[in-house]
Amino acid sequence: MAMDAAPADTWLPRETMLVASGLTHWITENAKTTRAFLKRVESAVGIAAPVQGQHITELPRAAHKKGDHAPQAESDAQAREMLAPALQGHDIGLVSEAGMPAIADPGSAVVRAAHAMGLRVVPLTGPISLMLALAASGLNGQNFAFVGYVPQDATERSKRLRELEALALKTGQTQILIETPYRNTALLQALLQTLHPHTRLAVCCAMSLPQQVSRSALVSEWKRPQGMVNSLPLDMPAVFLLGR
Repeated sequence: MAMDAAPADTWLPRETMLVASGLTHWITENAKTTRAFLKRVESAVGIAAPVQGQHITELPRAAHKKGDHAPQAESDAQAREMLAPALQGHDIGLVSEAGMPAIADPGSAVVRAAHAMGLRVVPLTGPISLMLALAASGLNGQNFAFVGYVPQDATERSKRLRELEALALKTGQTQILIETPYRNTALLQALLQTLHPHTRLAVCCAMSLPQQVSRSALVSEWKRPQGMVNSLPLDMPAVFLLGR
C-alpha cells in the first residue's frame, strides 16, 4: 500500500479501508509505516483499537532482502508462527510497503502458510503500480511478465536487457521491470543505449500518487531532444515496460 501524503480515501477503496479498520493484528514489512497507514485509516473511517495497541509483527529481514516467493522450510515455519493468532479467532492483515503483498513485494510465505493452516485468504484491492503501469503503457496486456530487477553491473545489465527485448519482440510478451528509485536514471539510460530503436519503452513513475507521470514511445522517439526523460520524476518509484 503506497504511503504517500494524500488521505487514504483518495487512493484506497472504501471496502478495503473498512476491513482494515476492523483489524487489530497485522503482518508487515515495516511496523513504522504500517502505523502511519493505520493513522490515515483512522482519520478516514476509524479503527478498532488505538494504533499503539495494534499487534504488528514484522516479516523476517530475509524476506525483505531476498523475497519469500520460493517455498523454504524456514520462512514457511516462521509464517506459521506469525499466523498463530488466527487460530485464536483473530483476523490478520498482511501489508507491504508499496504495491501489493506477495506480488513483487514479500508475503507469499504468509499466504502459503495460511492455506496450509486452513485459514481463509481474502485479497483486498489497492493501488498496484505494476498493473496501473501496464494499463498506461499501451503495451500488450494479454501477455506479460514481471521480471523484477536487472543486474547492476553494466555488462550483465545490458546482456539481460537484450535477452528480455528478444523475448518481447519474438513472443509479443510485455516485459515489466522495476528498480530502486536512486538507480532509475541509470536503468533508463541503459535501456535507451541497449534497446533497438523500434522497441517500445514505457516508463511510469509515482503511480497512484499526485505526481504520477507515464510516458510511452519507441526508443528512437525517446532519444529525440524533446525533454521526455527530463519530464519524469525519476527520484520516485517507477515501473519500466518494454515490448513491441
